[in-house]
Amino acid sequence: MVWSIESIPEQKGRIALITGANSGLGFETAQALLERNATVILGCRSLEKAKEASERLLSNTSYGTIELLAIDLADLVQVNKAADQVGRKFQKLDLLINNAGVMAPPRTTSKQGFELQFAVNHLSHMALTLKLLPLMANQSGSRVVTVTSGAQYMGKINWSDLQGEGAYDSWASYSQSKLANVMFALELDQRLKEAEIDVASLSAHPGLARTNLQPTTLAANGSWQASIAYKLMNPIFQSSRMGALSQLLAATDPNAKSGEQYGPRFNLRGYPKLCKVASSALDNQGRKRLWEVSENLIADLVKIKRSKEILSKNK
Repeated sequence: MVWSIESIPEQKGRIALITGANSGLGFETAQALLERNATVILGCRSLEKAKEASERLLSNTSYGTIELLAIDLADLVQVNKAADQVGRKFQKLDLLINNAGVMAPPRTTSKQGFELQFAVNHLSHMALTLKLLPLMANQSGSRVVTVTSGAQYMGKINWSDLQGEGAYDSWASYSQSKLANVMFALELDQRLKEAEIDVASLSAHPGLARTNLQPTTLAANGSWQASIAYKLMNPIFQSSRMGALSQLLAATDPNAKSGEQYGPRFNLRGYPKLCKVASSALDNQGRKRLWEVSENLIADLVKIKRSKEILSKNK
């Protein structure tokens, strides 16, 4: 039996925050949760993008409740402010779907000078999660879903040059950030269990899903080789709606467990299933090291003291 949109249980009373909710996987995830009566916070780079997404969603469904949130993941100060806004407005958070991402741009830096992919895909989502963890720990059954990609399996953490300052390879940096997503999800799972906190941490990837990432990457790099490769592969890409099923399963299925990862069959396309994480992500010491390095990079910019206390309460 396949897991599909129809498999999503009723979400009335649950509050979900989705980053990158204005397009692609994030938009499809928002629509599916709204159809099940959730309150969905559309986390987008600007309020304008969030409003546009809201209008499109409202034209497709009349269920659920939409909230708007401007959150620029290329700026940790903005991430901190956005999380504060969520905390002021809501007493709890049931679902956090760390979905937004950038893919293989020419070397660019975030507001704080970090390599953009490492900053947006990994650091800012870790910061957002830790900042919002007290809201999620308020009640049982909350989940954090960190969206990665099949690039995790080719990823390697370049400990000597995390920011690609010495030698930058856009795809190596992308793969590093996607591996970091999985390492973070697994390390968070371990720390939550050790602290006996009833919040689940899962990861998910969409396989080969057609989103705005591919054309944006092609436009940014201007590579004719990449353009030809994309055209050749285009027929095997599945829709964003199909690609979003993996993260929807991780976010809503009662049988999905903390520490698990979901992706399409053979990691390419099709309905979601439980799948293996990259072998590199199973290195306990590597995960701990990445956590500590990342925590040091965000600690001065994002107030995560309360989360650190929560995660260390039973140690």
